Amino acid sequence: MWPDVVDLNEFYRRPLGGVARRMIQRRIRDIWPDLRGMSLLGLGYATPYLQSYQGEAARVLAAMPAQQGVMPWPKGRPGLVTLTDSAELPFEDLSIDRLLMVHAVEHGEQLRATMREAWRVLSASGRILIVVPNRRGIWARLERTPFGHGLPYTNRQARRLLQDSLFSPVDSGRALYMPPSRWRFALTSAPAMERIGHRLFPTFSGVLLIEAIKQIYGAAPTANVARARRKLVVIPGNAASARNPLDSD
Repeated sequence: MWPDVVDLNEFYRRPLGGVARRMIQRRIRDIWPDLRGMSLLGLGYATPYLQSYQGEAARVLAAMPAQQGVMPWPKGRPGLVTLTDSAELPFEDLSIDRLLMVHAVEHGEQLRATMREAWRVLSASGRILIVVPNRRGIWARLERTPFGHGLPYTNRQARRLLQDSLFSPVDSGRALYMPPSRWRFALTSAPAMERIGHRLFPTFSGVLLIEAIKQIYGAAPTANVARARRKLVVIPGNAASARNPLDSD
């Protein structure tokens, strides 16, 4: 079952969610340090991690599944997020250079179809990055955060998922070694805990990050893109700024 968008938004507005976002964002930046001139799509609830690429990537878009719900993004600006069927993305074939999946893989009831759609929309040189709860970490064991819901993965399971979906893993990272605690000490010492955990206890990170490239010799079924585009619902940043993100320059 997908988490509710209201709960996800509330988590990232709290101090614990803010710290978690920064720790994960650092690892994403390690893997994707420069996206200048590229198109970036976030699938699931990826908007907290897309902000740092605005003004750098040529185009930044977000797609939130209908089962989860959607919220306007970015705030006070023309809308760049759409509500969609995760198994029928409203984007053209080979139109996306980088695809970031956060709070998506562990909740997908139609995961195989979603991954095939990810394969379809990525360009031939495109790359996908999935962020999933680590089955061996403490974050996956406690329900007080979004990472404690859905199906957690081991590193091997996450890689197998990508391989079965016609992707080849090429890089990986780990994040969230701090406990999912609201205590001020835990929040302020998070950077130090990340450094120590990365060196001494890598197996017990809270999340796994796996990057993969397309297996371009694999065949994927053709989706009905025209029908998907008719279903596109763009959520504007404000009522006066509605537009289709696919029509942006």
